[in-house]
Amino acid sequence: MLQDLGDLAGARAAFERALKMDEAAFGPDHPNVARDVNNLGSVLRDLGDLAGARAAFERALKIFEKQLGEDHPNVATLVNNLGGVLQDLGDLAGARQAFERALKIDEAAFGPDHPKIAIRVNNLGGVLQDLGDLAGARAAFERALKIDEAAFGPDHPKIATDVNNLGGVLQDLGDLAGARAAFERALKIDEAAFGPDHPKIAIRVNNLGGVLQDLGDLAGARPAFERALKIDEAAFGPDHPKIAIRVNNLGGVLQDLGDLAGARAAFERALAMYRKFLPPEHPNIKTVQRNLDSLEG
Repeated sequence: MLQDLGDLAGARAAFERALKMDEAAFGPDHPNVARDVNNLGSVLRDLGDLAGARAAFERALKIFEKQLGEDHPNVATLVNNLGGVLQDLGDLAGARQAFERALKIDEAAFGPDHPKIAIRVNNLGGVLQDLGDLAGARAAFERALKIDEAAFGPDHPKIATDVNNLGGVLQDLGDLAGARAAFERALKIDEAAFGPDHPKIAIRVNNLGGVLQDLGDLAGARPAFERALKIDEAAFGPDHPKIAIRVNNLGGVLQDLGDLAGARAAFERALAMYRKFLPPEHPNIKTVQRNLDSLEG
């Protein structure tokens, strides 16, 4: 798995080389070209080039639809990937439509209880949560968890993803104790699977930090956010959208602790990164700007 910007840059170069070779060998509309473009889109997304990732996924999707038909499982994969980057870009309606389409294709291909379905309903749950449909999101995450526990057992990393997602919606629903238990379970699974410094751990401790903050445990929340930030800076470098998430969250707990100068520096850093990578009307930019403005009150 790629874990740093050097690896991502190398992966980008490799995918671009493969794409050039396959275009020369097969032409621009061959399924091999679509796979190369999809791979390139994934690494562009990891590098924070969301516009480039969207263009890549859209190109790959167009090829697969032409060559394989609109209801092929490979099409579902591309639609799912496109949905993810649309969600990153703040196009929640477009993301929901994409995830629902991917789910429909895969349910027809694999049935309702296949592990691929868990991936699709997890992603759909995430955008439903962003859209404020917490009941729908919870049902989606619980469905994914049930599928994956049956397929992989209770301690597989896929379970950590499902439990983590369920914890997020429980937090939004006000079940802080349930959310904390879910995040702690997810963290325990992933630390056993990946070690203490993997980017997945950053996600888990970041989310645990958020619920600790909501519970009023600021002393516990701050080191959680600091740990998540340290892991992701080592993995992605200091200037990536993931870092903006971590820095903004750290700023929030610094504000609650009364460290207004530290909070201001954190919010300003997060805002500068988001403005570099996201469109100006993106919800994340507005959120961080509100956080920064709150320091004036």
